[in-house]
Amino acid sequence: MHNARGTASPSADQVREVVRRIVDARLAADGTIGSASAPGPAAAVPGATSAAAGPAAGAAPSGSEPVAIAIGADHGGSELKDRVGQMLTETGFAVHDCGAHGTDPVDYPDIAHAVARLVADGTCRWGIILDGAGIGSCMVANKVPGIRAALCHDLSSARNSREHNHANVLTLGARFIGEGLAIEIVRAWLGTDWAPGRHAARVEKITAIERQYMAPTGEVRR
Repeated sequence: MHNARGTASPSADQVREVVRRIVDARLAADGTIGSASAPGPAAAVPGATSAAAGPAAGAAPSGSEPVAIAIGADHGGSELKDRVGQMLTETGFAVHDCGAHGTDPVDYPDIAHAVARLVADGTCRWGIILDGAGIGSCMVANKVPGIRAALCHDLSSARNSREHNHANVLTLGARFIGEGLAIEIVRAWLGTDWAPGRHAARVEKITAIERQYMAPTGEVRR
């Protein structure tokens, strides 16, 4: 495609790449991004008793069992997933990696389901899933009872999903955000408490709606 001057217009992917570089450069200039080899410390946050009834959890205190986080990605997000996992491990979390482990094509529903199940059954307190856009994985995770997955593209939406919606799974679009921003989103997400009061009451309504469509055995009604 050419513009009025006869020169080629940039593709959508080229525009996204430019935006991603600008955002990462801005964050680096603000001093909010640690180096790739040694990420800065995550925000200090209080612990929680469970994924279903507590606020955000940071790295476990020295001498206690580390907080478990499940991570996963399809082939489009596997490289960024590895960097996020490295940061989490260096911060003190116990990371359960559900794959993928390379760029060979895999189906995002399988990965997202694996992560969501680890959170729903209490094996992991939180979950982080990456695919190309983050949308499909968010849809899959939210099919699992007990999961409140949120797709976030910036720090504000990350904090809002935790404070207002008590999200326990975060999904990210690897094609739309760079490494630096992704890591800062994860830090902001983990560093924000679940808010009580009216926010907790509204989240309980989400849970009540979920229960309406579940059979007494816990299976989803069809």
